[in-house]
Amino acid sequence: MADREELTVSIITPSYNSSSFVAEMIESVLRQTHTQWELIITDDCSTDRSIEIIERYRKTDARIKLIRLPDNSGSGIARNTSIERASGDVIAFLDSDDLWDSGFLEESLRFMRNKEAAIVFSSYRRASEDLSEELGVFVVPARVDYNSMLKSCAISCLTGMYHVERCGGKVFMPPIRKRQDYCLWLTLLKKTRYAYGLPSVLATYRVRSDSVSRNKIKAAQYQWHVYRKIEDLPMVLAGYYFCHYTIKGLLKNIPLIYNTKVA
Repeated sequence: MADREELTVSIITPSYNSSSFVAEMIESVLRQTHTQWELIITDDCSTDRSIEIIERYRKTDARIKLIRLPDNSGSGIARNTSIERASGDVIAFLDSDDLWDSGFLEESLRFMRNKEAAIVFSSYRRASEDLSEELGVFVVPARVDYNSMLKSCAISCLTGMYHVERCGGKVFMPPIRKRQDYCLWLTLLKKTRYAYGLPSVLATYRVRSDSVSRNKIKAAQYQWHVYRKIEDLPMVLAGYYFCHYTIKGLLKNIPLIYNTKVA
């Protein structure tokens, strides 16, 4: 098993009309104290200056790679396209509008090594779109398994990462438009018993005014679809987990109060 210092990380980033934020995201990756990474950005037919900005960084650092999709296909397809090209020992995810603290990769990989874990994730702060206001901290549980993840998604695409070898190879997201990242963690947790949470706050999630997660009715519909159509849960069991999801979702959006516990 490769030691922490030898691990390379493939950072998976979808981009669509992200010109207002993508430079800040790339800068946060460039500041990482762990330097053995590749940033694979798949652009989903942006119509703004995203490509121009990404190309500027790509030309100055060979670790940054850009893929352009021929048709607008959604973030799941964009992420899977990046995963296909990934060559790292570890797959990590960072959306084009979010940020990592400089020690994110180093601390997460150390934690992964110490736990001998296949999947790790960390706590993060939430901030307003312009980063002027902190909206609370999401403190992750010490560990989660498949059943507890059905109750509430404690792993974010912002801080979650998986060890390719320990998960039996690359794992891709299902070809659905929404909640595909949640489905990925559920799939991975069927391959390994636990994902381990690092309590350190190591990243910033930008709360966008147009975020799908802010539309609670649509988010609930997507969640129900995952239970019934993706995970194929019986109606009663789906209802049981949906009740947990609803209650914990309400608590999660009370700034500075929600603190996930292991089920």
